[in-house]
Amino acid sequence: MLALLQNENLIQFIKYALAGGLATLTHIIVFHLVALKRFPALQKNDYLVRMLDIKIPKLDNNARARNSMICNFLAFMVSNLVAYITNILWVFEAGRYNMVIEILLFYAVSGLSMVIGTSLMGILIKRFGLLTTYAFITNIITAVMINYILRKYVIFLS
Repeated sequence: MLALLQNENLIQFIKYALAGGLATLTHIIVFHLVALKRFPALQKNDYLVRMLDIKIPKLDNNARARNSMICNFLAFMVSNLVAYITNILWVFEAGRYNMVIEILLFYAVSGLSMVIGTSLMGILIKRFGLLTTYAFITNIITAVMINYILRKYVIFLS
């Protein structure tokens, strides 16, 4: 067990997971706030709606898919800033590129994973009528896998 805790890659991944957890929490909060206040994207069976007994408008799958993708983009912009700050301060070592290039690469990599995850989310809702919560979780899992690999091996010194 002690050998595992001394493994630098394992420790780095744990730190990445914790920083990612904070960014993901930020993403979830912003997504749901926007979905509730500006671009309706939730259904009556979504967990937050049931838990808080919120009244929501009825939407067809096309409108819900479009709005969930807009909400996801806005949440991405905020949560990605949180991810960058926590990654640079706690997880990875900067220095492979100058700061402007590093930030642009960070957003490009995150943008790529966001486009892939958001598209998947939209398809799951539009084609299969999947609950927004489950489609959103699929989006997050996709982003985590892509982001860690590209941030570790392309953007930052590891």
